[in-house]
Amino acid sequence: MAVAQQLYEGVDLGERGPTGLITYMRTDSTNVSGVAQSEARDVIAQIYGKEFLPAEPPVYKTKTRGAQEAHEAIRPTSPGRTPDSLRNDLTPEQLKLYTLVWQRFIASQMTPAEFDTVTVEVEGKSAEHEYRFRLAASSLRFSGFLAVYQDVADENGAAGEADETEIRMSGLPDLVDGDPLKLIDLFPEQHFTQPPPRYTEASLVRALEEYGIGRPSTYAPILTTIQQRGYVRRENKRLAPTDIGEVVNELLVEHFPEIVDLGFTARMEEELDEIAEGSRGWADVIREFYVPFAEDMRKAERLMPEVKAEPELIDRACPLCGKPLVIRHGRFGKFVGCSDFPQCRHTEPWLERIGVRCPKDGGELVERKTRKGRTFYGCAHYPACEFTSWKRPLPQPCPQCGSLLVVENRDHAVCTSCGNRVRQAELPAVEPDTA
Repeated sequence: MAVAQQLYEGVDLGERGPTGLITYMRTDSTNVSGVAQSEARDVIAQIYGKEFLPAEPPVYKTKTRGAQEAHEAIRPTSPGRTPDSLRNDLTPEQLKLYTLVWQRFIASQMTPAEFDTVTVEVEGKSAEHEYRFRLAASSLRFSGFLAVYQDVADENGAAGEADETEIRMSGLPDLVDGDPLKLIDLFPEQHFTQPPPRYTEASLVRALEEYGIGRPSTYAPILTTIQQRGYVRRENKRLAPTDIGEVVNELLVEHFPEIVDLGFTARMEEELDEIAEGSRGWADVIREFYVPFAEDMRKAERLMPEVKAEPELIDRACPLCGKPLVIRHGRFGKFVGCSDFPQCRHTEPWLERIGVRCPKDGGELVERKTRKGRTFYGCAHYPACEFTSWKRPLPQPCPQCGSLLVVENRDHAVCTSCGNRVRQAELPAVEPDTA
């Protein structure tokens, strides 16, 4: 949101001076001005060709009831400003975000993609049973908007149906209805029901949008608040509840079930929209909410138990008084403190070990955070050892020189010494060093 604000307020483009590059970003409207659509069509025809232009500019229906229709959709202020033309004027973060906005907007003004699809059903019989196997295949006939932008695979890695496989049509032989097929081999696999994956920040925002909770301007503060207060923690890009988060959730659900409900915020926002439209009086809406809420508050004050998180002992003594050290939780997350608090006020930062040794002095590498909350990795012996890395180190050594590998992207790792680039899937399984 901070980077989006910079693009909205304006970036210095040299001789052109400070220039706003995107429209107002705290909106869920899908309205687009005719001028912007006309300029986008010129850009599409020039870069991709007229065959990528629909006959008429598309119009999209806003999904959110009571959307902020006074604003336009989030788009480049000038579609003619391509990301490549701004590459030397923007920071890497600004360029990534501007590229995303530009690509999504240009793609939204292009023709749909066209696919040729075929579904094959294979029937098999034995003496006792009949079986049916299904295969779906597709090939791209015309790329359309996919020439500009296409979604990456779902972070949750959702699998398709067990009996249906998506493949490219080029991998299928020529088939005719009723063809006999020869069974070459059979691979029986048993599929078990899996629990839904934990939310990532992106999938949580998608869920908030689906349930009508919040607005684009509140998504970032929601994600920040639940992490800063220690209700969830990030584990491999996913949000896992902490002990404090689970206790708080259980107590709130038990004592305030009507408020801690997926539909509450959406209903409240609808009622506020009705107040803004003049169809309902604000006093009636507040009264309907506050009277039962005040009663729930009085009951909670009497019945809700006082719960304190028990500190977790660690196998080390306090260097000041010799009493056991414990893990405590504060405003800024975990820290190590003396069990004899408040008599002894010794504290230490909590070091999140990642099971990898420092390439400089052999100490443990730990996860740290900057003052602005950005994660980096450094040696536990700091300041004696000043090794740091913005990219997460891996326990496997470089297969070429044996030095430290760090995560480059979702699929690849790179060596910090020789620069060798390897696929993570090809690395041998190695248990993290927890000694």
